[in-house]
Amino acid sequence: MDKSIDQAVADLGRGIGEYIREQRNTAKISLRQLAKLAGVSNPYLSQIERGLRRPSAEILQQIAKGLRISAEALYVEAGFLQQREGGALADAIVAAPDLTERQKQVLLDVYESFRRENAAGQPKPEE
Repeated sequence: MDKSIDQAVADLGRGIGEYIREQRNTAKISLRQLAKLAGVSNPYLSQIERGLRRPSAEILQQIAKGLRISAEALYVEAGFLQQREGGALADAIVAAPDLTERQKQVLLDVYESFRRENAAGQPKPEE
């Protein structure tokens, strides 16, 4: 494999690990507590946070559940998904800890329908 590809993969792992650590610290959860909540070993989670391991989508989902954040947020950070359109409002909906995944999706669908409706009513720049 090309060294630049190896470096890119290592950078992605480091980025998601740093993000998980930030979320864990914000939630005031210890590494040991998050490992238990996520159902992974303490050393494995530590390696993820330090960028030594790149977690699978399934492990990210378990970590997201332990952090009580959207798995989608972790998928985007890990490079599994592209950032959704909609800016800060969409990000706030996705990050809302008191909404179910279904409620979040419904809100995002409604918001996106309003955005499409408004965009269709806007005059084109050449008009």
